[in-house]
Amino acid sequence: MPAAPEDGVLVRTAYAGICGTDLHLREGRLPVPTPLVLGHEGLGVVVSSGRAGVSEGDTVMWASSVSCGRCEPCARWREPTLCAERKTYGVNRPGAWADHIALHPGTTIVRTAVDPLAAMALACAGPTMVHALTERRPVVVGERVIVQGAGPVGLAAAALAQLAGAEVTVVGGPPGRLALAAELGIGHAWADIGADVGEADLVIECAGVPAAVAQGLRMARRGGSYLVVGQYTDAGDTAINPHQIVHRQLSVYGSWAFSGAHLAEYVRLLPELAARFDLARLVTTYPLADHARALDDVAAGRVLKAVLVP
Repeated sequence: MPAAPEDGVLVRTAYAGICGTDLHLREGRLPVPTPLVLGHEGLGVVVSSGRAGVSEGDTVMWASSVSCGRCEPCARWREPTLCAERKTYGVNRPGAWADHIALHPGTTIVRTAVDPLAAMALACAGPTMVHALTERRPVVVGERVIVQGAGPVGLAAAALAQLAGAEVTVVGGPPGRLALAAELGIGHAWADIGADVGEADLVIECAGVPAAVAQGLRMARRGGSYLVVGQYTDAGDTAINPHQIVHRQLSVYGSWAFSGAHLAEYVRLLPELAARFDLARLVTTYPLADHARALDDVAAGRVLKAVLVP
């Protein structure tokens, strides 16, 4: 067992999430160094600390990526999510699917006292949508919002849009996911893919399916906005009609990943999110040894959020 890195911490992993990106990694959609310990979502207890302000016994979450702070995106654009030198746990450095994880200098580490399973329900999706809905295209009170996708990212988008005062319709599948979202009150209306749900001021793509983009453009009202979040890996091209963008005079935004600041804001919002929505109900736990079965269940849509327990 190594000591905590200088200005870093050693954490005993309590929970490690499975994200759709992990499926993409297994399918070879992102180039990664191998061998690699997966897991860019985690929550655990500090075993030893080399950082001021973080103590042994603290329950913490951590940002998955560390940006360089020197490149043009970091220093000039102030967009650390676009840093080409980002180091990401579970993608190009060892991740959380392990008994312990060493968190290196520069990692944003945030203490949390909320039910760990509630925190893990949206561990990656939550801060990803905080970035999208605060810095890319914020929600305006009273807007109508349509969310494409009923996975963790889609439900995070719906929950945060509700907190911001929007009327939210969730469009997606499988039916069990929509039924659970309805039971928990995440969204105000729920519809299958292809249903006529009218138009919205803001449409948020969280499906991760390229064909969803052409559908979503037609859901935005004239003068509305389309926010694309779900296309995190290259799943291929899709045909769109650019006339829909011009005729509807749409504002189209993309949003990529999140920074440590967005994780901190997600953790700040967690008590309110957990009080309003029973987030722990979204989670299915698996022993770490059952990681392959958990990935298969996520791929098949049998569970909404799979979380490994070392």
